[in-house]
Amino acid sequence: METFCIGVAIVGLMMFAYRGWSIILIAPFFAVVAAILSEFGIMPIYSELYMTRLAEYTKTYYPVFLFGAVFARLMEKGGLASAIAGKIMSLLGEQRAILAVILGCAALTYGGLSVFVVAFVMYPFGAEIFRKANIPKRLLPATLWMGIFSFAMVALPGTPQIQNIIPSSYFGTSTWAGVGIGLFATILFLAMSMGWLTFRSKSLQAKGEGYGGEVEQKQRKDRTLPDWKFALIPLLMVIVINIILSNPFHLEAGFHWDETSLEKFVPFKLTLLAASVGKVQAIWSISVALIVSSIAAAWIGRKRYLSKKENFLDTINFGAASSCAAVLNVASGFAFGSVMVSMPGFFPIREILIDIGNSAGPLVSAVVTTNIMGGITGSASGGLTIALSMLGEQWATMAAAQGISLDALHRIVSIAAIGIDPVPHCGALVTLLAICGLTHKESYFDIIVLMVLKFFVPFLCILFYTITGIA
Repeated sequence: METFCIGVAIVGLMMFAYRGWSIILIAPFFAVVAAILSEFGIMPIYSELYMTRLAEYTKTYYPVFLFGAVFARLMEKGGLASAIAGKIMSLLGEQRAILAVILGCAALTYGGLSVFVVAFVMYPFGAEIFRKANIPKRLLPATLWMGIFSFAMVALPGTPQIQNIIPSSYFGTSTWAGVGIGLFATILFLAMSMGWLTFRSKSLQAKGEGYGGEVEQKQRKDRTLPDWKFALIPLLMVIVINIILSNPFHLEAGFHWDETSLEKFVPFKLTLLAASVGKVQAIWSISVALIVSSIAAAWIGRKRYLSKKENFLDTINFGAASSCAAVLNVASGFAFGSVMVSMPGFFPIREILIDIGNSAGPLVSAVVTTNIMGGITGSASGGLTIALSMLGEQWATMAAAQGISLDALHRIVSIAAIGIDPVPHCGALVTLLAICGLTHKESYFDIIVLMVLKFFVPFLCILFYTITGIA
């Protein structure tokens, strides 16, 4: 019956989230539902387990959400994001509309913008070029999804997105872990995206289906937009500064954080104090990179603020405020999943996942477990964090015993986080469809097909690593 309660809680969360209820509100409620028949009291589950896990996630990753949101807002309102997206579109042209949208999204995502901001910024460009090329609009959400929420978010080495940062907290790796596997996965993601979406576009056009829907108005040229070459500078700064501070290749001459810097805080008896600098240096590195790059973005986009086209203070305040809702949404899903895996009714499932690790190895176990957790929470980062907090230490121990590189484990588990993340209740998916003005019924089919295809990517990465030994 305890396992049954867990199932009811998971299904209930999915149904209510699908209907538009805030996960911040309903996650603790269904976490309590899962614990009704357990040995734990309802209020202790809520106040001690659920809230503690929520606090842990927020404490660790909120700096990335905060500084990332402010940076993204400055890039958006300063016109830098639009300048870069427009340049990519003009270079590739209407004949390569799908590729242009994917690469435009990928460039902004890899540059450190919030994935949600990239969706808002790229939609008008994507819609315009799809209209000119007469590509059915219902393919636009799937195209945007693969450009934003796939290889640029988890596979490309050094990507500053949180799904690439989370594993570093558990394995002591850097965001540049698994360069070879990441590039291999990127090729696979691009090939499947272009292959399926191009096929679908030609197939639908052959049946007489064009762009359809509401005709997008061509955007007037904004004379306050900065030159695209200058707009690229903050994005490159995020990447370069992050590389310098994180020292991914462990160069002796490279930058090193003070390994003793946390020892001074031990007397304070901080319950959430990191065990070592290695657990937080990736967060520190990307935080500094985002702060410095935000200053550069504000300066380059100053023309729009000086012309009163945008209010600078409103811009950064909105970015800071929006980061709170964003981190709480993900942290709530993480806390909910943490309660699920702590219930006695989940123990049989946990044993099965551990057995997979013992028999098939830590890489396969990591892929399967991460996908399950991602499906439960409807969040790639939330599912990834739960999977790592539950079995990350065991995977690392197994990997060391079997001679498997932690860099390879980092990259594969990160890629696995997006296997089945676009489940119907996924917040990012619902938001993207709303931006495009489309429904699940109109556009979800192509997203499902791509979801099935990308589910196999981490398994192919394991095969690649097994055969070549290249991490």
